[in-house]
Order: sequence, then structure tokens, then C-alpha cells
Amino acid sequence: MLLGQWLGFLALVLSLYILWQIRQVLLIVFAAIVLATALNKLARKIQHKLRLSRTVGVLAAIGIFSAVLVGFFILIVPPFITQFQELTTTKFPAILKSASQWRTNIQSYLPAPLIPYLPDLEDLNRQIQPFLQSLAGRSLTLFSSSLGVILNLLFMIILTIMLLAQPTAYRRAFIALFPSFYRRRIDGILAECELSLGKWVGGAILSMVVVAILSLIGLLSLGIPLALAQAILAGLLNFIPNLGPTMSVVIPMAIALLDEPWKAVAIFIIYFLIQQFESNFLTPYIMAQQVSLLPAITLIAQVFFTTFFGFLGLLLALPLTVVAKVWINAVLIEDVLDQWKYIRSSNDQSSYDQEVTDPWQNLPVETEIILASTSNLEQ
Repeated sequence: MLLGQWLGFLALVLSLYILWQIRQVLLIVFAAIVLATALNKLARKIQHKLRLSRTVGVLAAIGIFSAVLVGFFILIVPPFITQFQELTTTKFPAILKSASQWRTNIQSYLPAPLIPYLPDLEDLNRQIQPFLQSLAGRSLTLFSSSLGVILNLLFMIILTIMLLAQPTAYRRAFIALFPSFYRRRIDGILAECELSLGKWVGGAILSMVVVAILSLIGLLSLGIPLALAQAILAGLLNFIPNLGPTMSVVIPMAIALLDEPWKAVAIFIIYFLIQQFESNFLTPYIMAQQVSLLPAITLIAQVFFTTFFGFLGLLLALPLTVVAKVWINAVLIEDVLDQWKYIRSSNDQSSYDQEVTDPWQNLPVETEIILASTSNLEQ
């Protein structure tokens, strides 16, 4: 290899290393792009329906998003903290005490060889109580990690507003990074990415609304407290396929233990049925209409992005997959693989012509006899 080729290779390796080191920042930037795309779509709808200016439409979209975000934290976070403290300090020890009494009563009905296999709830209580008491001592660590999350969230929101204010300028700056002969093609790919992301956001919001409504109906039928907050949380966690529904059922079941234990089982059954309906009927139909993503591809993408990028990669797995699908289909398949044709030499072409003009020339003797017999029978 020449010196220039070695320098180019080293520059490529160095660039990949730098991108890997700043991967979390790149994910936050991508999250800002997705959010800016969704808000830009909302701003366009407000602008066209109400016949407002671009500035007023953008401000209205940002105002709606801010109201939803603030309302979510006011509606869910304080009640959840109160319920969690009551669960850990009051209800959970009472449940363990009742379970211990049940274990004592059932011993008289079991054979003696089976008694040692019963769970030792007192030992479980001794192991859990120090953990519950240490939760208060870890408040500083929780605050520091929450502070980092808040700073990243503020950075994403500020970047979203900047992208939303001047989307054309940032788009032109990104297109300028590519060679001049390919810039028009990149502009078309970006337009397709914007369209696909908009469709995916619309489908995801519709799916979340349906899950939230069904969860609200189920929780209200059981008389669970904070039904609206928990239903909204279930809808938001549905944003994360496969794992989000599992996370959404934990809090309602824990709060149901404050009322009656059987309601926790009923909540599990209701959420299971809702998620079966959502995963087998609702989401496949919506995503087939909006974005064609195979379920196996979705699961593989979640595992891949979670492995390399952590929780933020899990959260952004689907939009990353949507964008990656557009780029792979446009650049790799259409521009490279579909244009990659085999050029035959003169010898290959003559052999190919011979095969086409005389397809029966080099057949085995047995095949020729069978074909002759078939021809005689047809005559």
C-alpha cells in the first residue's frame, strides 16, 4: 500500500474510534432529530389547518409538547413516590407476615417430608429489610444519576428547538458533507427518512393511545387508585416494544398490593391480554400501514442497539431501525448491489449463446431416450 492509502486507512480507523467514544452524544442528537421531525410534522398541521405562520406553528407545537411533558411528571412522579414508600414501609412487611402465618397453618396439612421444601419467609424478610432500609441511603447516588439524565434531556430539548427553528439550514450543512454528484441523491434519501419517521411516529402514538385507553378501562373496572396515571405510563412504555409492556405491569401490580392481593393477579391478566392484542393485531396492522418492519428485525435491532448503546439504544431502537432501513435500501441495495452487473468475456458469451440456442445438446443418453419416448407417445 502507498503512503496515501495508509494515511487514509488510519484516518478511517481514527474516525471510527472517535465516533465510538461519542456514541452517547450521537444518540442524543438522533433523539433530538426524531423529536424535531415529530414536532415539525405537528407544526405543519397546525400551520395548514389554522393558516398560521411558520413561527406561530412551531411555537404552538413546542407549547403542546411542553404541556404534555410537564403534565406527565406532575401526574405520575409524585403519586408514584408516595405509593412506593407506602408499599416498602407498610404493605410489604404486612404481606410477609400474612404469608408467614399461611406457611405455619399449611404445615399441619402437608406430609412431613414436604415441609422442608416450603419457602423460608423469615429468611426472605431478613434479606429484604436491609435492602429497603438502604434505599434512603442511596438517595445521593440516585440524585446524581437523575441529574445526568436531566442534563441530557435539557440538551436534547435545546437541540430539538434549534433544529426545529432552522431545519433547512442544518439539512444543507449535512448534505454538503457528501460529494457534489451525490448530493441530490442524499437530499432524496433524507426526504424519505423524514417521511418514514413521520409515519412511524404517527403509528407509535396511535398504538400508545389505544393501549392507554384499554389499560384505563381495566384499572377503573378493578377500582385501582391512580388509574389515569398508570394508564398513561402503560401507553408511554409501549413505545419500547417487547420490554416496555413488561415494565408497565410492575407498578400497577405493586400498587394493587396496597388494596387487595388478588387484584395484582387480575391486573397481570388484563395487561397480558392487552399486550397480546397490541402485539398480535394492533401493532402489526398499524406498522404494516405505516412502516414495513418485520418482527424479527425489530427484535434483533433491539438486542443489537441495547448491547452497544445501553438503555438509550433500547429506547431508540425502532427509529434507528427505520432510518437504517431507508439508508441500506437506498445506498447499498439500489445504488450499489442493483447496479453491480456481471460483465461476460467473449468466451463466456459464446458458451452462454450455445446453451441458449441448443439447450438439449449435452444431455445424457438416458434423458435422450426418455425424451424420444415421450415425443412418440404425444404423436
